[in-house]
Amino acid sequence: MRTKLEFSSQGQTLAGLLESPDQAIRAYVLFAHCFTCGKDIAAASRISRYLVQHGFAVFRFDFTGLGNSDGDFANTNFSSNTQDLLAAASFLEEKYQAPELLIGHSLGGAAVLAMASELPKVKAVVTIGAPHEAGHVIHNFDAHIETIESTGEAKVSLGMREFTIKKQFLDDLNNQTTEHIKHLNKALLVLHSPVDLTVDISDAEKIYKAAKHPKSFVSLDTADHLLSKPADSEYVAQTISGWASRYIPIAETKRPDVASGHVSVAELDHKFQQQVFSDHHQWFADEPTKVGGQNSGPDPYEHLLAALGTCTAMTIRMYANHKKLPLEHVEVSLFHDRNYLDDADHAAEKGSQIEALVRKVQLVGALTEEQKVRLMEIADRCPVHRTLHNNPKVVTHLIEE
Repeated sequence: MRTKLEFSSQGQTLAGLLESPDQAIRAYVLFAHCFTCGKDIAAASRISRYLVQHGFAVFRFDFTGLGNSDGDFANTNFSSNTQDLLAAASFLEEKYQAPELLIGHSLGGAAVLAMASELPKVKAVVTIGAPHEAGHVIHNFDAHIETIESTGEAKVSLGMREFTIKKQFLDDLNNQTTEHIKHLNKALLVLHSPVDLTVDISDAEKIYKAAKHPKSFVSLDTADHLLSKPADSEYVAQTISGWASRYIPIAETKRPDVASGHVSVAELDHKFQQQVFSDHHQWFADEPTKVGGQNSGPDPYEHLLAALGTCTAMTIRMYANHKKLPLEHVEVSLFHDRNYLDDADHAAEKGSQIEALVRKVQLVGALTEEQKVRLMEIADRCPVHRTLHNNPKVVTHLIEE
């Protein structure tokens, strides 16, 4: 599931994308893209897609002044990028769950190294083709350094686009240190290609030597800096998923013993996400993201509508087959209607219907009008329909620990 999101950082509105799995979420991942790139760069999209398939929820965003985010790139610097990352992590923790894994590509890798120690809930950090020092990017505009120093700024072409680089950007890079790598206090995976022409593999060696254990290094062999080959992105994602399992283990789901005809419901994220079990099946219930859920499954009313709709279609089909009626297809659409004004006006009236489950039945086939009428009568005999109209009493018991 892909959800477009917005959050605030340093007075600007930044555009983000959260990709979530359909199953239970193993952990949240915050992804930092490369210098002057955007959240939708091919490598980031491919890596995210694979991680989502393996249970991770991945959040990536456009830094200030890039992509769909507000702000002026000329007024940003490495320090402001790390602040954007901290704001993104805070947003995730407030709205969903704190990230446990940070991934940074190129300069994004240097950025996650710089801010990881400020996020106590992060368990692991991954860098992909990252420079040892943030100032490494200065080589991209070496020819303009004199102009920037003398006039305060210069127009620089980077990756087929023109950017304004100001002196404050250079000053900020020159003031960065690498001391934070020694005090990372997180598991670290360094991924780098020996043929990377943008950031030399010696940078990976420096990062690895500076960091304390636990730490790992994996060579990306023939990959280029931007991981332009899909196979390279997939290998990176596979490696990250496998490596992270040591530090972010897959939660074991203890399946309850559920008798036939019974259902068990248990919390997952202690917000809205629920895991539902029957004797042979397992699925999820949740709420939409607009009310604070993860939208990982139908909400409670959608489950209720599904129960009525499926029961209606099954009952019609059983009758039609038994009577050998020419019914080719049944389709049922439903929605829950509630008029709050009517509730207030008529709540005291005996028998007033303040809520309605609206059901629309489509019957396809060479049916006579008489057969259609009969099938609609049969629809009202479906067991769930009859239960809802029988004013069922909900009996609740507290189970003591």
